[in-house]
Amino acid sequence: MTHAERHIVETYSGLFEGLSAVSKLELLERLVKSIKKGKKSKEKEFFSSFGAFASERPAEEIAKEIRESRKFRKRDLKL
Repeated sequence: MTHAERHIVETYSGLFEGLSAVSKLELLERLVKSIKKGKKSKEKEFFSSFGAFASERPAEEIAKEIRESRKFRKRDLKL
């Protein structure tokens, strides 16, 4: 935990001292939900990165097309 994060936690914990037990429990539930949501969204983002290129054509055909579309120029370099 960084110094800034520690300071934020200490500041908020001071604010929480005045809350009732029910309010503190509600706050805990919301924090837990936010942690779980963050973890799920990271996993979803990771797995959604697979298969980003969708095509009906086979990979070999796409690779062949890319190779055939390459154009090379022969240029003499004068030194």
